[in-house]
Amino acid sequence: MADTSATAALAPDEVPDMPPAHVDERPLEGANGFAMLALSLVLVLGGVALLALMIEIAPVVSGLGGLLIVAGLITAIGLTAVAPGEARVVQLFGRYLGTIRTSGFRWVNPFTGRRKVSTRIRNHETEQAKVNDADGNPIEIAAVVVWQVRDTAKACFEVDDFVEFVAIQSETAVRHIATSYPYDNQGAPGLSLRDNADEITGRLSAEIAARVESAGVSVIESRITRLSYAPEIAQAMLRRQQAGAVVAARAQIVDGAVGMVKLALDKLSAQDVVDLDEERKASMVSNLLVVLCGDRDTQPVVNTGSLYS
Repeated sequence: MADTSATAALAPDEVPDMPPAHVDERPLEGANGFAMLALSLVLVLGGVALLALMIEIAPVVSGLGGLLIVAGLITAIGLTAVAPGEARVVQLFGRYLGTIRTSGFRWVNPFTGRRKVSTRIRNHETEQAKVNDADGNPIEIAAVVVWQVRDTAKACFEVDDFVEFVAIQSETAVRHIATSYPYDNQGAPGLSLRDNADEITGRLSAEIAARVESAGVSVIESRITRLSYAPEIAQAMLRRQQAGAVVAARAQIVDGAVGMVKLALDKLSAQDVVDLDEERKASMVSNLLVVLCGDRDTQPVVNTGSLYS
């Protein structure tokens, strides 16, 4: 079944309005293939024997032998081998009869058409797409989708080519998600493609699942495999990120330095180490902040006079 919990994560206006399905899968067992193979051989061999014995004695009876051979060959047409991880969609004169999922040697009506459908787990990796994010910045994005055919009837009759359908809808969902969120929100509230990978991939899976549900396909997982700024703005965005990191680091250094200066002044005052007036406190604060916030080693200066001379 489709991932309803993932689909529920999308807002109603984000879920594509896909048309309802006209057919649902129904099981079809078919007869034992080995028993029908034996019957086919009996008919063919019996017809050959009857034809050989009676062709000169009784021409009318020899005609019956020919009919037995034809019946045996027609019966053999209905033999179908179903491998594990595969299914056979059975149609009779355009009408859907059912799907054989039981692996092994089966037999169905020889006049039916049997389409092979793989029910194995598949991967689809989208092409690297270049789109603009929610802020208008060009980015490059790609994703991998893990999917499996859940309803073989829908996969065969609701779309022309369900493999191509999954590929196109996956790329459409990736582009839509990429344009709905910024690459980096720079500390602002809200989701971003870079900082909220789990939430974004969850919504991506939900949108792809909603898009391919009508084709009988179940999305197991989807992950963004490539996410970066486009080459033409990558250097500028890198400098902006570096500048932001420097500002954040400086802010943390200043916060720590102010705390250390306050701690030093409090301890000097509490232990009566030295009596500082406001001017001397200001000078000490200035010196300590220079030492603690500077990005170079400080050079000691020996003061042979006083603060006032």
